[in-house]
Amino acid sequence: MAGRDSNKAAPQPENLQRVLADLGVGSRRAVGDWIKAGRVLVDGETAQLSQRVSADAVIEFDGRNITRRDITTRPRILVMNKSPGTIVTRNDPKGRTTVFEKLPRIKGARWLSVGRLDFNTSGLLLFTDNGLLAQALTHPSSQIDREYAVRVRGKLRKDQIARLKRGVKIDGHVQRFSDLQYYDGGKANHWYHVVLFEGRNREIHKLFKSVGIMVSRLKRVRYGPVILPSKIAVGRCLEMSEYDVVAICRWLELDDRFTFSRVRSKRAMRDSMLIPYPGVALDQPG
Repeated sequence: MAGRDSNKAAPQPENLQRVLADLGVGSRRAVGDWIKAGRVLVDGETAQLSQRVSADAVIEFDGRNITRRDITTRPRILVMNKSPGTIVTRNDPKGRTTVFEKLPRIKGARWLSVGRLDFNTSGLLLFTDNGLLAQALTHPSSQIDREYAVRVRGKLRKDQIARLKRGVKIDGHVQRFSDLQYYDGGKANHWYHVVLFEGRNREIHKLFKSVGIMVSRLKRVRYGPVILPSKIAVGRCLEMSEYDVVAICRWLELDDRFTFSRVRSKRAMRDSMLIPYPGVALDQPG
């Protein structure tokens, strides 16, 4: 379905740094440095910082034409089941395997990771080709929670659970789980599902350690309304259907930035990677 207003006015000129960041060329800071270095041209002229460009402007970076597709073409989203022992970076000086090595090639843009996961953390990791959507999915103002499956040695007492929900001061910040539920376990190892809103560096490990419990395995299973489908094997990824992408863009109030098709199939509904979530509305097939 198209955005809220089917009779859109002509796109207004936009900030060049934002345009290139939204296209996935680089971060706004990086783009600014490239503009200062004279590596970006607009209509054959050297670009300037804070320059605004029209939708039909010809933009070049290091002599390569940059396709303008972010304000009309729908964004794409990949869902990966990250394997432990991989790093979320494009290039690693230590030569470790990066998640980007496992992504499909994309013409005229690049995949952007939606946040990060630690080297040994596995599970749900999102990628998009649109910088505006990536920013909306990671900005603290969006208040998007994350759910993790955590394997620990030992079982939490009631007072430990209460403390982890109430909050613990770590590295100068009060950190806590918004939810913590026992899942399964045996004699030594026990599984919990925890929910938090921010993903500070090794926050889950530090929280459990603060009550004397060590984490032995960590897997993200949900990011806001997106769940990790069991059909995605470890180390593999699957592209999200337009049906789900539309729902996410509407939820983040970005749907008027893109043009979507009108078809909503029963198969797309059946294969949805989204769960019922506050503010997320799914279309009916048609």
